[in-house]
Amino acid sequence: MKNATIKITKKEVLSDNWYTLHKVTYEYLKKNGIWETHTREAYDRGNGAVILLYNPSTKKIILTRQFRLPTYINGNETGMMIEACAGLLDQDNPEDCIRKETEEETGYKITKVEKVFESYMSPGSVTEILYFFVAEYNQSMKISEGGGIPEEQENIEVLELDFDHAIKMLYSGEIKDAKTIMLLQYAKIHNLL
Repeated sequence: MKNATIKITKKEVLSDNWYTLHKVTYEYLKKNGIWETHTREAYDRGNGAVILLYNPSTKKIILTRQFRLPTYINGNETGMMIEACAGLLDQDNPEDCIRKETEEETGYKITKVEKVFESYMSPGSVTEILYFFVAEYNQSMKISEGGGIPEEQENIEVLELDFDHAIKMLYSGEIKDAKTIMLLQYAKIHNLL
């Protein structure tokens, strides 16, 4: 059901380079009955999925490390980020996407995934909704070294970490990625490890 207090009056494409940046003008009906005009920019990069791989018998998790230009521009001296495996849905459903991304990025072939929640990651400026998953892994599921697809220039390092150490990295600031923090906290709250 559409929101009757919003009327989009104009939508312009400001950039359609890698993803799409729109400038949107809309009318907003205030509680006092007066319509107000707003103009905002919204970045559409598609929706995504993210997963925390965990091994209850070893109490380890799989994370990744890679260079992230926006963090480098914003003061992250190395630009390197430690993150849970993630990717854009493209034309896939969230479950198929995260299975494919897990294999490409980490080298683990998983079949059973559990969706735990979904979240808008930056609702003030980005349209993306992210689907969050967890899945158990073990060494028998490792089919390659992972690292991403060379054509996509991902250059991903696969990290297998003790869960307790990863939690300490969260609190020390070594892990600053929101989706990863959310999944680590989910795992802690739900005693996955």
